Amino acid sequence: MKSVKPFLMFEGRAEEAMTFYCETIPDSRVLDVVRYGAGENGPQGTVKVARISIGGLEVMVSDSPVHHAFTFTPSASLFVDCSSEEELERIIEAMAEDGEFLMPPDNYGFSRRFAWINDRFGVSWQINLP
Repeated sequence: MKSVKPFLMFEGRAEEAMTFYCETIPDSRVLDVVRYGAGENGPQGTVKVARISIGGLEVMVSDSPVHHAFTFTPSASLFVDCSSEEELERIIEAMAEDGEFLMPPDNYGFSRRFAWINDRFGVSWQINLP
């Protein structure tokens, strides 16, 4: 086995999601992107496959040219441990824009502050201040 990585499949919004995650989560960046070319299965210029680093975690991203009857589920989520209250609040605010809270920001007893959010793309995030 060479590696295991989370894989996020979008339907036309991969570029927007990658940009958003890299702007929102500290120490995140796009590692590489392969785009659909003319005559390929996906719309030209969309993300065929990409690798991004989200806070040091390598994640694969793709735009599926096929419409699926499913999307993301909150049972698989990305867990972010923040280093400060300010960082946590900034990330929660960004993720909550056009998203939905599964657990609003609060002290649930297992950390000082925690929120669980489905972002505008349907990806589930657990934002924590240990």
